[in-house]
Amino acid sequence: MEKRNLKDDNFIVQNSHELPRNIFSVCGMSVYKMDKLNWVEQAVNSILTQTLSPSLFVIVIDGDVDENISLYLNNIERKNKHVILIHGLKNLGLSTCMNFIIGWTLPLNPTYFFRMDSDDISIPHRFEKQIQLLEKHKDIDVLGSALWEIDADGNKLGMRCLPTKHTVLIKSLSRRCPINHPTVVMRYTIFEKGFRYLKDMRNTEDYFFWITLAHAGFKFANIREPLLNFRRLGYFYERRGRSLSINEFRARLLAMKLLNQRSARNYLYANVVLVLRFMPAPIIKLAYKIDRFLLKTIIGHD
Repeated sequence: MEKRNLKDDNFIVQNSHELPRNIFSVCGMSVYKMDKLNWVEQAVNSILTQTLSPSLFVIVIDGDVDENISLYLNNIERKNKHVILIHGLKNLGLSTCMNFIIGWTLPLNPTYFFRMDSDDISIPHRFEKQIQLLEKHKDIDVLGSALWEIDADGNKLGMRCLPTKHTVLIKSLSRRCPINHPTVVMRYTIFEKGFRYLKDMRNTEDYFFWITLAHAGFKFANIREPLLNFRRLGYFYERRGRSLSINEFRARLLAMKLLNQRSARNYLYANVVLVLRFMPAPIIKLAYKIDRFLLKTIIGHD
């Protein structure tokens, strides 16, 4: 194992193989205490079996995890020369883990950084599709896609589509996060310019990051095709209604300020959603559906 100090000393890098000479793409994923082994296995396999695999698949064990998950990931790292396993000495959250991966891989001069979550499943051609589009459209910096929402057993619940065009994406930032974070690929030029996830914004780090990047002039897009199966669990609406509500409200206010989107309509929307999110779960579920409906009908997806 190799230990590197990148502004903190909380990570140990496990790399049993020599690094590939040319690092074109990196996929970053974190694993947590509450994760289930079979979900982690599905997530990992969906990356290792891509039609165009990443040059490096970097997995962070963010603090203590189930022993079976730890054993599984250690075995995966030993058997796959493109897998890097990073051990977090304590739980630090997604932002810190992703920032460490970015800092550790930046000297290797990669081109693309893919996100992946440990309970989701990437469609086999996801990386190939996204890289093809980014190679064709050099002006796009952040690229996401639609996704399928699935339950704990993998059954499809519905498709989540978001705006595809940059102008509509930017316009929608004052109302909701218009990028499905686990579907994202970003150019490393973003990180070369010093941009990173905000460490103190757990659960909404992506929303604040997109607002920051939009303010800096980076260009966004979404692929209409769903390229990921996103696991929506039973406590999804409760979690959205309570733990994320304040930060989402703050993100909407920040987007209005930085992107010159202040309006009575946007302020009203932000406050109504905040109030609804603190309601009982059935009302939260209704508010979530209304939120998506309004985005589709008022702002649009194109």
